[in-house]
Amino acid sequence: MAESQSKFGFSLMSFTFSIRDLFFPRDNILDEVGINEGDFVLDFGCGPGSYIVPLAKMVGEKGRIYALDINPLAIERGRKIMSKNRLLNVQFILSDCDTLLPDGRIDFALLYDTLHDLSDPAPILNEIYRLLKPRGILSCNDHHLKRSEIIAKVTESGLFELSDERKKTINFARV
Repeated sequence: MAESQSKFGFSLMSFTFSIRDLFFPRDNILDEVGINEGDFVLDFGCGPGSYIVPLAKMVGEKGRIYALDINPLAIERGRKIMSKNRLLNVQFILSDCDTLLPDGRIDFALLYDTLHDLSDPAPILNEIYRLLKPRGILSCNDHHLKRSEIIAKVTESGLFELSDERKKTINFARV
């Protein structure tokens, strides 16, 4: 599992991500995933909340975003984003793995810039597998890892198979 970042580390990451997001909006990545209005999405390792606003718009009023992070600062920042943008379809989960959500609730799970931080991805992949609907998709993106490393880390669990590779994302289906 990953450890929670210090306040300074989180603040630095938040600042650099806000600059990144200005030049490279997160919508461009999310457009590859296939998220639709009414979908339920888990943003596993939501960090400073770069995906919250575009996701909330994509799923609309009937959809739901679950933003999970181990760091209380991430949850606090996410709640500020939610309040500022008057989002009613976002729920935050402070956890390193367990979501306490019911089985088969999620249409899409996002594991973005998180996989490289996991010493053992198995518990998280097991939780995501449990949460995904039978045709649910796990979408990965991690600029710290080669694409082949992402595919190996996710598929070696035996729970997921490569569904498709896009320009910015790698998507996996439940086995």
